[in-house]
Amino acid sequence: MIDGAMQPFALTLDKFLEHAAKWRPTSEVVTAREGGKVDRIGYADLKARSQKVSAVLAGLGVGLGCRVATLAWNTQAHVEAWYGVMGMGAVCHTLNPRLTPNDLAAMVERSAARILIASADLLPLAREIAERVSAPPRLLVIDGEGEGDAAALEPMIAGAAEGLAWGGFDETAPCGLCFTSGTTGAPKGVTYTHRASYLHTLRSLQVDTMALAGGDAVLTVVPMFHANAWGLPFAAPAVGAKLVLPGRNADGASLARLIRAEDVTVAVGVPTVWLGLLEHLEAEGGEVPSLKRILVGGAPMPPALMARLEARLGVVVQTSWGMTELSPSGTVMSAADPGRTAAQAGRPAVGVDLMVADSEGRPLPEQRNVEGHLHVRGAAVIERYFGETKPAVDAEGWFATGDLARIDEAGNLYITGRAKDLIKSGGEWINPAEIEAVVSALPEVSLAAVIGRQDPKWGERPILLVELREPKASDAALLEPLKGKVASWWIPDEVVRLKSMPLAATGKIDKLKLRAEYGAGAAEAAT
Repeated sequence: MIDGAMQPFALTLDKFLEHAAKWRPTSEVVTAREGGKVDRIGYADLKARSQKVSAVLAGLGVGLGCRVATLAWNTQAHVEAWYGVMGMGAVCHTLNPRLTPNDLAAMVERSAARILIASADLLPLAREIAERVSAPPRLLVIDGEGEGDAAALEPMIAGAAEGLAWGGFDETAPCGLCFTSGTTGAPKGVTYTHRASYLHTLRSLQVDTMALAGGDAVLTVVPMFHANAWGLPFAAPAVGAKLVLPGRNADGASLARLIRAEDVTVAVGVPTVWLGLLEHLEAEGGEVPSLKRILVGGAPMPPALMARLEARLGVVVQTSWGMTELSPSGTVMSAADPGRTAAQAGRPAVGVDLMVADSEGRPLPEQRNVEGHLHVRGAAVIERYFGETKPAVDAEGWFATGDLARIDEAGNLYITGRAKDLIKSGGEWINPAEIEAVVSALPEVSLAAVIGRQDPKWGERPILLVELREPKASDAALLEPLKGKVASWWIPDEVVRLKSMPLAATGKIDKLKLRAEYGAGAAEAAT
């Protein structure tokens, strides 16, 4: 007797767009343009165009495993390029236009991308990148006209007689390449596979995580060049949700207009984006009545900002934690959790496991309510970095995230700091994140950061840098709330007021820049 068996079904990302095209053909991908205009396309037409992108790329010599770089904003054309590249079994190497040409060229050199697809307004940067690469990639332009050696992709799509059939490769094939932001060290490449990203998508859709549904309109402000836009270009078509893309304009006024026009129900991005939206609405008035949930990640959520968003907009704010090496989602706070706080990062969904360890990577005997170094493993977690042979994990598969964390009795994750951010003063450690959490909760404060400044006696001493909502707030008013909440010797020696907090390319506070400008000794910094 022959046992039964199940059909083989490769877990490849083209399946999401094929599903949407068949079962939600008229659900839209909407792209904001200048002057309040928008472009619209249904999933069925998007799939047809994406397959023609595949045909164009095949005609240019792109094949299985070849890397194609993109330098573009969140637009329909970028989504088409993504699926066009990945659907044919090539690898989409996303580039962050907020990085320097030298950094981007180094990434392209390492990836050996044969083609660079760029938004028209980023063509000058694309040329700078190509000039610095030993084997310059061919330049293709989206969202605009071609110019000189850079051909427009749109006429090529229009001229393609038919699209290229997708699939036919193994689900473990690579689909994407993204370099880490470099905020804590040299950028490293992370290669995503179809299987990992497919499973990541299914995990993200669970009711206690992103919980997207076909009736949602999802505003994806998190950039497509930042860790796969947290997987939203896969998750939205997987359920047939409307995908709303802001282009390059993520200011408060533009987002408010887009949310109202498209009846956005779920919005996703880093906290500073929603600070801009909130301040616009507070200054200009108006409502965003369709908006139900805001998902934040990428940087700590200031408690005062979370409270203001929920009170002013009537939304539920869901905090999360992840990183490029996790594809990128690790934990998400459930919208239904009555105990939600800004400090919580939520629980892991099935397929992700967490562990807190000592500084040597040994699991702590107690895994609840103790601070330790956070490790993670799972189906969408890195095994080794691009171009390296040494594993990035230990013998049991645990990846050291570099975060300090604790897990409460209910399984909620709290990120308590970055190991590299710790300040050593007089031989003892100070955790900046604990100070930042207290100060950023003050209503006078928009953003707060603590760094170590060189000190001849103590080695390092903490200083507090703030961007204020209320410029008249005194130093005492900012430091007094720390008393009784942190050790007295943790209280910063100085308060530095910044007109604008510097942000890294991913929207996080740029502590490397802050350390470079303010981390020298007091006498040296004053010169």
